[in-house]
Amino acid sequence: MARRVQEIEPFLAVEVFERAQELERQGIDVVHLEFGEPDFETPPVIQEAAQKAIKDGRTKYTASLGILPLREAIAEHYRDRYGVEVSPDQILVTAGTSPAMLLLFMLLLDPGDEVILSDPHYACYPNFVRYAEGTPIYVDVEEEDAFQYRPEAIRERLSARVKAILVNSPANPTGTLLSADRMARVAELGPWVVSDEIYHGLTYEGKEHSILEFTDHAFVLNGFSKAFAMTGWRLGYLIAPRPFMRTLQKAYQNFFISTNEFVQWAGVAALKEAAEDAARFRKIFDERRRAMIAGLRAVGLGVGSEPTGAFYVLANAKRFTRNSYEFAFQILESAHVGVTPGIDFGRNAEGYLRFSYANSLPRIREGLGRIGTFLAGIAR
Repeated sequence: MARRVQEIEPFLAVEVFERAQELERQGIDVVHLEFGEPDFETPPVIQEAAQKAIKDGRTKYTASLGILPLREAIAEHYRDRYGVEVSPDQILVTAGTSPAMLLLFMLLLDPGDEVILSDPHYACYPNFVRYAEGTPIYVDVEEEDAFQYRPEAIRERLSARVKAILVNSPANPTGTLLSADRMARVAELGPWVVSDEIYHGLTYEGKEHSILEFTDHAFVLNGFSKAFAMTGWRLGYLIAPRPFMRTLQKAYQNFFISTNEFVQWAGVAALKEAAEDAARFRKIFDERRRAMIAGLRAVGLGVGSEPTGAFYVLANAKRFTRNSYEFAFQILESAHVGVTPGIDFGRNAEGYLRFSYANSLPRIREGLGRIGTFLAGIAR
């Protein structure tokens, strides 16, 4: 097998989930707090738009950039929400945000080029960079500083090989919202900024910002999975400067042809008609967030920095373990609760566990109760 494939590291959240499924097939009840997937049904207005599109025969190839009504709706969304002007011809609609990320790093990186990532970071980022023959360069973000990038720490790692700085706000796995001041200072550092905005719409304190408010020397990754409970629909998009669009279009034509048309019409409905549903989801997530934070502290896990976005808490478990991988599987096998080991998100997250509050309040409380019993047992 090719080196680039052999270097792909396992996605530990998925590994935990798959072991949990094995336990469930044995009749064991497992509480899932490991996965970032909303437990809500996709809003009816979105489902109905997809059904209508299928009935209307919207099941063929589309233009490779995506249908114009969806690209127009995305441009309108960025204008209304962030006050930035984006042309529809700067938008590539993709089958989820991951293909957009893959194409973007293939576009930007030659062998040995570097990308700045925070540590902790979304588990898959380094694999995307390495697959494009780039090199991840890590900048630690600390719990004491709310896991926020420090622009001065990024500056220390810059070199002629750094092509991009990746920003994720709100962030996975920390739930951190990057302040406007720090985002503006990151935008001034010089390299391209790649802003993963997939958790926009899921902010509970403070205001989320698009990188495009501060610079046009940037690329935006976004999609519909999180805010609209559309994970299985696989619908995302990339906003890029105009000079890159023709190359991105040719790459998408060759590797993916186009994105499912009926799913794109569902995306139009999401942006134009599902705002109330998204607001309802956000309110429920906020209630779960508060319950998760209080529950983790009650069982003895540390939450030094309360998350203000996404649907994750990165909890400090260092009083119990220094091996988060073994500890997460110990919790799964003994307490039957799925959690993600911190090491999945980088060296600086070792000793932490990520908890997702995308599950219901009763299941969150059940899971935390089991973990509390488990931790009390090992502390004796």
